[in-house]
Amino acid sequence: MDFIGLLVNIVLGALFYGLVIWIVGRLGLGLTVSGFGPAFIAAIVIAIISGLITWGLGLFNITIGTDFLGSIVSLIVAAVVLLLSGRFVAGLEVKGFVGALVGAVSIGVVTWLINWVLGIFNIA
Repeated sequence: MDFIGLLVNIVLGALFYGLVIWIVGRLGLGLTVSGFGPAFIAAIVIAIISGLITWGLGLFNITIGTDFLGSIVSLIVAAVVLLLSGRFVAGLEVKGFVGALVGAVSIGVVTWLINWVLGIFNIA
């Protein structure tokens, strides 16, 4: 993949996750967002923070497994990432740690639903 293709994939991914965050915010599931612009910026900030956390864990050879315990740890990390993003992004408000947990699960469910619907229509 060339550099332009990589940039296009990054922008499309940020737009997709911005849409997901905006939907979750509109549904009031643990977080609120004032519009699509802050949701798009939140998607970028979440990606950066998640990347830094994953990189930091990799420095210490810490891996998160795919079993039940690994899923719980991933959920907690996602909630912490949402909490941190809420502090950096104007227009994104996370309603405490429980709200971050609900938001993280909601983002996962909405992402799965959108991918499922797109798969039904052979779009993605």
